[in-house]
Amino acid sequence: MDLIDRKILEMLLQNSRISFVEMGKELGISRVSVRERIKTLEDSGVIKEFTIILNQEKLGKEISLFLNIDVEAAHLETIAEELALVPDVISIYQMTGPSTLHVHLVVSNMEELKKFLYEKLYTLKGIKTVETQVLLRRFKSQGGIRP
Repeated sequence: MDLIDRKILEMLLQNSRISFVEMGKELGISRVSVRERIKTLEDSGVIKEFTIILNQEKLGKEISLFLNIDVEAAHLETIAEELALVPDVISIYQMTGPSTLHVHLVVSNMEELKKFLYEKLYTLKGIKTVETQVLLRRFKSQGGIRP
């Protein structure tokens, strides 16, 4: 990966809808070269996928929170798989430290949160403790690393 590839990645991170023509003009290469380089970045796995970021508040998901869940080792995979099926679970990470799983969840209101906790999370076998942290404000949020 060279400097032009890195510039292409940065441009895509800024605006994934930018045309090959616009990129080529800015980089001083042809649109065909831009397309081939992006295809190579995809084929090599550098670019995993193209996606959109939705505004959760505009979709009625007013509460964003993080759950630190300590689970018994024998139930880790099962619990993670069950939580991954919940549409409002944004991400699940296995962590080191006092909790085993770190889960990002978005809900519309406190009633929805209570329903998730009591009807889904607390029914799962193998959970030892759950710590809930409500997100008050985001200072930075980006999808992945920079090139």
